This record gives sequence, C-alpha cells and structure tokens, in this order.
Amino acid sequence: MNTDFIYTPSRFALPDSHYDKLAADIACGFISCLKHPGGQWAGEKFELIEWQEQIIRDLFGIKKPNGYRQFRTGYIEIPKKQGKSELAAAVALLLTCADREPRAEVYSCASDRRQASIVFDVACDMVDQCRELRKFIKPIISEKKLIYKPLNSFYQVLSSESYSKHGFNVHGLIFDELHALPDRRFFDVMTHGSGMSRTQPLYFIITTAGTDRTSVCYKQHEKAVDIIESRRTDSTFYPVIYGAKPDDDWTSEDVWKAVNPSLGITCTIEDLRIFCENAKSDVMEENIFKQLNLNMWVNNAVRWMKSSDWQNCAFPVNPERLKNHVCYGGLDLSSTDDITAFVLVFPPEDMDDEDDKFQVLPYFWIPEEQHKARMKRNNSIYAEFVKTGLMQTTPGNAVNYSYIEKTIIELNSKYKIKEIAFDRWGADMLIQRLEDVGMTVVPFGQGYKKMSPASKELMRLILNKQVAHGGNKVLDWMMSNVFVEHDAAGNIKPNKEKSRDKIDGIVALVMAIGRAMLHQTRKSVYDERGILSYGEEGFY
Repeated sequence: MNTDFIYTPSRFALPDSHYDKLAADIACGFISCLKHPGGQWAGEKFELIEWQEQIIRDLFGIKKPNGYRQFRTGYIEIPKKQGKSELAAAVALLLTCADREPRAEVYSCASDRRQASIVFDVACDMVDQCRELRKFIKPIISEKKLIYKPLNSFYQVLSSESYSKHGFNVHGLIFDELHALPDRRFFDVMTHGSGMSRTQPLYFIITTAGTDRTSVCYKQHEKAVDIIESRRTDSTFYPVIYGAKPDDDWTSEDVWKAVNPSLGITCTIEDLRIFCENAKSDVMEENIFKQLNLNMWVNNAVRWMKSSDWQNCAFPVNPERLKNHVCYGGLDLSSTDDITAFVLVFPPEDMDDEDDKFQVLPYFWIPEEQHKARMKRNNSIYAEFVKTGLMQTTPGNAVNYSYIEKTIIELNSKYKIKEIAFDRWGADMLIQRLEDVGMTVVPFGQGYKKMSPASKELMRLILNKQVAHGGNKVLDWMMSNVFVEHDAAGNIKPNKEKSRDKIDGIVALVMAIGRAMLHQTRKSVYDERGILSYGEEGFY
C-alpha cells in the first residue's frame, strides 16, 4: 500500500453507504503481496499507484447498509501503458482467492483468446512469484485455468470465440479491451443474470478508447460520461475515464500529464514526445496517438497522407531505362466489372544510396462497356484516363483476364518480375495461367498482418522521398481517395469501403512494396573491409 496516499471516498458513494476501511485494507494488502511479473520492476512488490489504489479502495471498501459492496461494475477507460493489465490480473486473483466467496467463478474475457490470455498470463506469473499462493493454487494451463483449492474457486480465460451461452455463476469478470469486442452478445451473456445468485459480483472492465461508436464499449463509455457529468445515475456503476476532450490541444504536454496517470512510472514523457512528433506529419499516426496515448474516441478510417507528401515523390520514371531490372508486382483484380490494377515496383539497385529510389510503373484496365456506361453518367475522370492512355479498356462488359494475362506476360519479357503479389480473392484461372508460364505468384492477405508492415513501409519511403511514381494521374487520384483504418495495436491498412473512391492501384502498390521489402538487404560494412581481428598490435 502507498503510505503517502490520502484516500477520499468516491463522490458516487450513496448517502447511506459507508467506507469499510478494513475491507479496503485487505484488498490493497493482498495486492501488495504480489510481485510484478516483468519489465523494469520484475520481481518487485506490486505497489499500487495512487489512481489504482483509489479504484481498489472505492470498489472493495464502499459498502451498502447490508454490508455488501455498492459497486457491481467498474468501468476504467485509460490510455495504453498505464499498468492496466497488471491491475486487472491482481483484481482477478483477489476475487478468486481473497474475497471469501466459496466456489467463485472468475473469468478473464476479451474479443479473442489471445487478448483474454494477456491478463491471465500476467496473473500466472504473479502466482509463480508468490510462495503462499503457489501452495494453494492448481494451474491447468491447457485450459487457461487457475483453481484456488481452499475455496474451490477458479479463474479462467473465456473469449467471444468460444463461450457457451449458459451455465455461468459469475463472481468476477475481467473484461480487457472491451472496445475490440465485435458485438455485444458475449458481453450481455456474461453480465445479464449470470451473477444473480452471488451476493456481490464484480464486473471489472478496463479498456482503451476505441473507434466504433455503435459498439457495446461506446455505450458503456457514454453511460460513464453521463454519470460523471451528473446527467444519469446508477449506484452500481463506478466510472473512471482518463482521456483528452475533443477540443483539447493533443500536442500539449499538460494534456498528456492529465490523462496519463502513470506518466513517469510506467511510461515516459520522452516516449510521448517521440510519438507526438511522428503524429504531426502523419494523420494516421495522429489518429493512433490520440486513441492509444490520449484515450480519445476517434474515427477508425482517416485520410492516409498529405497530398504534398505524395506529390513530392513525382520524380520522373523512364520505363526504357528499367529494362531487364528486377521488380515486384502487385495485382489487384476487380470483381469483374471494374478497375483492375497491376503495379510494378523496382527497388533501388543500391539500397544504401539515398538518391536511388523505388520506381513505380502502374497499369490499369476497365471493361469497355463499363467505361461507356460511366461516360453516359458523366464520369469524366475515367474518360480522361482512357483518352490519355493511362487506363486501358478491355473488350466486353466484364474484365477480360486473358487481355490482362497477355500484358503481364509481355511485361515479364521486358522486366525481371521476381514475384507478383495478389489478393487471395480473385481470378484463380488467371493466377494459374501466370504460374504455368513460369511466373511466381504469391497470395497477399488483405488483413493487418500483411498489409500493415507494407503500408507503413510505403509511408516511410514517401516521407523520405525514396519513391518515384512519375506523377501518374491515376495513382494521384487513387491516393487522394485513400482512407486507412487501424486496430488497437496501431496496425494500419487501406480500407476500400470507407475510401472516397477507387484505390485499387494503391492497394496493388502496397502489395508490391510488401514483397519488395522482404527481399531487400543493405550492404554490410564487412562486404568492403572484411572482419577485423584483434591481435597484439591491435586491430588488423
């Protein structure tokens, strides 16, 4: 326990509720017997930070006249890197082992098993470092379960992927990153009626702000805000939100300090300065910084990059000079009646030469009949692209894959196409034909795992002016359309559905960059001078 902390009971305590100091001391004392599982404090006692101790004393110490806890739900919304996983793990063990509840059922819940396991794994490490707990806890790691034998209680991982819809007698829930929950069914099953036979169940929700304003998390966020601002009452709901307001200056260090209660302990002001500086030149990074480091609800999809950054890379590209050069392709196939894009990326021959750039050659096709239909609807942008030869029409009303196949094979005879990345969804026959003529085609998933590293690398190259796209008007237009989305881990990817218009060429470019970056290596100093050996006369 923090001996310097002066506790003041929550303003949400009911007039007839009272503060049970002994119960609060027991809860804080139990947690202080645990040890940090990792990081710079590995093996050291878990000393509650002031904001953490305030929460624990409020939740476990404020009692109704009948002696049971007033608060049933604790909603804690806070930025990343504040020690929330450790606090959640400590609460889970407290509810399982030290709450004097026979056969207590405590669950670690999240959108998927991996996320739900984060808090559980921290709890397991805490048990391993506590000799007293090890005596009485039986771990069943295959089931992600800890059994506390004296009370026959257990703590177990449960995710929205695998839960059953009945049979729960919940004493405690630890909901980690509620904002990532795909829908509210899992939340409703676990919180509505599942703890009715318990005298004082606790639902401990700890999360960072999200992006989906239709989610169950945002509904809980709105409820918390309404209670904090006295527009609503619910005596069983305990709200804590550390987050910047929409009109706050997100670059202000005073704002950072106000919303990061563990600043200087679990995270540093220097780290936030670095993140903020990156965010100033990148709208996507700004969105991520606001959400993860300032706990602000933001739009999931935002415009990717500034037009000026893209235009700064309009260096000329000479296709003839690229003959017989190694390149990588990205193929974004249309459904049948729209644009198909094929983009070649030529990596620098000398990766250590800052003046040598990744050169881009894009190719676009649209079915002829579809092009005519668009012209009738006065879609002049397509007419300009076709008229200037930047976009080719293929015969018929649907994309002609044979025409595209022929063009790609011709390009392969002119350039050394090492690989072609393609979306797994597409024309299997075209891919098979390209393989039949000896070309290497590689499926490229459109999820965060594949798209995020490639998207971030493309952004880095553009900001450093290491890309030459020749000012291609189709690519210019498509880049102006791109909106990207991000997840809670800061991964990004272009989003076709939320983008303003077509972005097929940019998606193809990202895929080509993704394959190119896997095969690029920089020169080692040893390539030029060999390995130095040390002898009696020094290095030689």
